[in-house]
Amino acid sequence: MYIEQLYTNCLAEAAYYIESDGEAAIIDPIRETEQYVAMAAARGARIKYILETHFHADFVSGHIDLAAATGAPIVYGPGAEANYPIHVAGDGERLRLGKLEIEVLHTPGHTPESVCYLLYDEHGKPNALFSGDTLFVGDVGRPDLLDGKMSKEALGAMMYESLRTKIAPLPDDVIVYPAHGPGSACGKSIGKETFSTIGIQRKTNYALAGVSGGQDRTAFVAELIHGLTPPPRYYFKDAAINKKGYAPLAEVMSRNVHALSLADFDRAMTQGTLVLDARTADEFERGHIPGAINIGLNGSYAWWAGTLLDIATRLAIVAPSGQEEEAVLRLARIGYENVAGFLAGGFDTWKDTGRAIETVQSIEPSEFPEYYASDATVLDVRRPGEFEQGHVDGATNIPLAELEERINELDPNGEYLVHCAGGYRSMVAASILARHGFEQITNVHGGYSKMKTFIEPVLA
Repeated sequence: MYIEQLYTNCLAEAAYYIESDGEAAIIDPIRETEQYVAMAAARGARIKYILETHFHADFVSGHIDLAAATGAPIVYGPGAEANYPIHVAGDGERLRLGKLEIEVLHTPGHTPESVCYLLYDEHGKPNALFSGDTLFVGDVGRPDLLDGKMSKEALGAMMYESLRTKIAPLPDDVIVYPAHGPGSACGKSIGKETFSTIGIQRKTNYALAGVSGGQDRTAFVAELIHGLTPPPRYYFKDAAINKKGYAPLAEVMSRNVHALSLADFDRAMTQGTLVLDARTADEFERGHIPGAINIGLNGSYAWWAGTLLDIATRLAIVAPSGQEEEAVLRLARIGYENVAGFLAGGFDTWKDTGRAIETVQSIEPSEFPEYYASDATVLDVRRPGEFEQGHVDGATNIPLAELEERINELDPNGEYLVHCAGGYRSMVAASILARHGFEQITNVHGGYSKMKTFIEPVLA
């Protein structure tokens, strides 16, 4: 028996490779599938199953491309419907993989068709639970992603029953392999580890501990839905893409990995194309194309692009040298395919022609008290939970994910000290403000994690 977790940090997503006796299964593959085919070939195995835990909302799965490359069937849980051939597995159905068996456990709650896959070893003993978005480390899947088709209360009640009847009875030593780790918005408080055991989760996961301890359904649902923030705007689009199907990734990359001359770039801008600057915050600060939005490849690039930009928005990319293809690929992972291309030569091509550039004023955390004493408004773009744990007295909290839609709450003629936790989100926020005509913007390097050394934090 061989198991490997294949983790994609940008998506906080875990796919899995399972193999026994020359047969392999891939669980929840991301969109670029060559890695799975290569792994199986290197190990002398063939891919027998492509197992999906549910219709993913946070990324475009590679199931269709992988099925085309291998001939393996795509397996979903009860009630799943798609516009391409799938095997709809029954609750309790067992799939043979070499000397192993994989049992399909129908666990609705995150979505109606959600399943977990329980792996039995060569001796018929439960070994590992591939829990998808049903059970995370420290959390469970959010029940509010069906866009009005089913209420979060109804799905929450389903999650309660799934945990009570399918997950809680499992032995303590069963390994838990979830589909996501910290940073994913598919849960509200996912822990830092990317795997665990049922026993540990029974003690430390609020949801599983509650069910195991006899918590009633009403109290469970109330706790589950408390504190949920709006999901990224692209989630509902990706879920539909995963059901309907999509163009092969190779076709998308061939079309979008396209070097634009300066003239082509100018033309795209005049036609309303948005400039997405994928360089670091420090590089963007020192100089950028006016009107560009900064979402750096060195952070949660795809997630923030999907959160802040409409999936239909036409994009032209300014990328770090040598990372142009990566910038396009990471967008394609979440279904963002409306890309005109990237500026050949990057920002230097723009700057070296003497064209107008903009910069962002920034200060060090040690300078913050001096600026704080001025009339500037402190704009904290962290999440509400972060803000509640400590913030600057008098600060205005507008989470980055809500900034564009709440921009009218701010005075474009005002002066703003913008910060987040570490500096990535605040530069994104500064670029959004500048695009909306705000001119008096000062970014705080290092964010609140460094600022709190020089101020007296206030707790909510």
